Parts: sequence; structure tokens; C-alpha cells
Amino acid sequence: MFDGYTSSELMSIFAMQGFAGLSLFSVFVLMAMGLAIIFGQMGVINMAHGEFMILGAYTTYLTSSFFQSYLPGLFGGYFFFAIILAFLICAALGALVEWLMIRHLYHRPLDTLLATWGLSLIMQQAYRSIFGAREVGVDLPEWMMGAFQVTDLVELPINGLFVMIIALSIAVAVYLLMYRSGWGKNVRAVVQNRPMAEAVGINSAGIDRATFALGCGIAGIAGAAFTMIGSTGPSSGQAYIVDTFLVVVFGGAQSLIGTIISAFGISQAQSTMEFFLSGSMAKVLTLLVVVGILMLRPEGLMALKVRR
Repeated sequence: MFDGYTSSELMSIFAMQGFAGLSLFSVFVLMAMGLAIIFGQMGVINMAHGEFMILGAYTTYLTSSFFQSYLPGLFGGYFFFAIILAFLICAALGALVEWLMIRHLYHRPLDTLLATWGLSLIMQQAYRSIFGAREVGVDLPEWMMGAFQVTDLVELPINGLFVMIIALSIAVAVYLLMYRSGWGKNVRAVVQNRPMAEAVGINSAGIDRATFALGCGIAGIAGAAFTMIGSTGPSSGQAYIVDTFLVVVFGGAQSLIGTIISAFGISQAQSTMEFFLSGSMAKVLTLLVVVGILMLRPEGLMALKVRR
């Protein structure tokens, strides 16, 4: 596998693939955080989570086109507006979906899986009808172009670094919201003991709706970040949904820290192996390792103790 490479070349390869893995980690952790919040809090298997990500990506694409056409002087900062807009649109749609559909299917996980899978197909077809089947991409501002030259062989793209900063910032914000705020305390109370939380006056239905909206909003931010490193198509979300569920289950469905650790490990493993093997073989080997660990530790890397 390593024949024909010098030690310095191997070091450079691992450094470049490691950075590529960090870019993948950024998308994984944003997607998985939203999914972990929804699945851990509500037990809802949201198969349309990837389509919420793509909604955020298309929102960013439209924002980019609007600024380019009507506000060219502010084009350098359009992405910050796009992130906020992607979060708000996806969160609002998520709250609507929870009110119209999900709240009627609690305690019926198979039904939520089928319902959200049908929703994902509807959203994909809507994207095809509105934007066409071809993939689209955004134009990056000048300050996002280029790369930092670390060594003669290693370059760090600025847009990839920016995506990582976004992911880390959102992870810190979610941590503060979930573990350092009154609302987060209510969420954790409902997770640990729903009947008792309701008995002390916590509105569990409102918590569920806000939680689902928050998870979908974070998926929208993941879609905005995704446009910085790839193009967007109607079915692009399907390429990430399986890996995202894998990240959540491997990390522990109700553990934010476990989700982050899991996203880092899986993204680095896939990125490094993809250089030496095919992409499909890298995914297969990663899946086998994860399944093997889950057989030894079914609750995932880190799990909350939940009273039923």
C-alpha cells in the first residue's frame, strides 16, 4: 500500500487527508448534532434530515445569487446572511412538519421513519421541480479563495478552515444552549423523565417542537457550510444521511460529546483510507469497525443514563 512513497511524502499525504477529513468532520458534526438532538430527545428517526440540509444549501445558493445581482458591494459578507437565513427557514419548516405530522406519530418509531422517508422524497422532487436536476454551486467571496501554504506539499484551503470554524462555533453554541441554559435544563429533564417533567409544569409538547425545529435548523447550517466545499443537487442529502445516522448511533444517541468524537473518528478514517483504497471500500471498512465496536458496546461511545 505504501510502496513508492518516501517518508516525507507519506507525512504530507496523511496531513492533507487529515485536513480533508476535518472538512468532512465539519459537515458530519453539524448534521449529526441536529439529528442527535431530534433522535435523542424525541426518538424520531428523521429520514428527511438530509433534505433539510439541502434546503439550507439551496437557501445559500439563492442568497449568493441575490447578493451577486442586487448587492454586489456586500457580496463578500453574503455567507453570514445565508447562514442565518438557512437556519431560520429550516427551523420554521421543521416546526411546521412537527406540528402537522410528527406529533401524531410519537411512540411509533417505524411510522415516523416511513413518514419522514416519504417527506424526503417529496422534498427531493420539489427541489428538482424548482432548481432542476443538475447540481448548482455558489461563488465564493475572494477572501475565501486560496490556501495557506504549510509546506511545499501541504496546503490548507481557506474555505475548508472557515467551515471548520463554523462547525466548532455551532458545537459550542449548542453545548451552551443544552447544558448552560434554562431551556436546555428543561430539554434534559424531558429526556430523562418525561412524566415527572410534565408533572412539575414543563410543556413537553412545546419542548418537542422547539427541539425538532432546532435540529432541522442546524441541518440548514450544515447545508450552508456544505456549499463551501461541494456542489448541491436535489439528492445530495442522501449521500450523507447514512453516515450521519452512523455517527449518531456510534457516539451515543443522547450524547453531544460522543457525537463529536464519533464524527471526528469516522471522518478521519474514511478520508485517510479513501486515498489508498476506493471510496466504497473505505466506507465498508469503516462500517465494519463501527459495527464491531457497537457489538461490544451497544450504547455507543458515550451514553446518558435515562430513567424510564
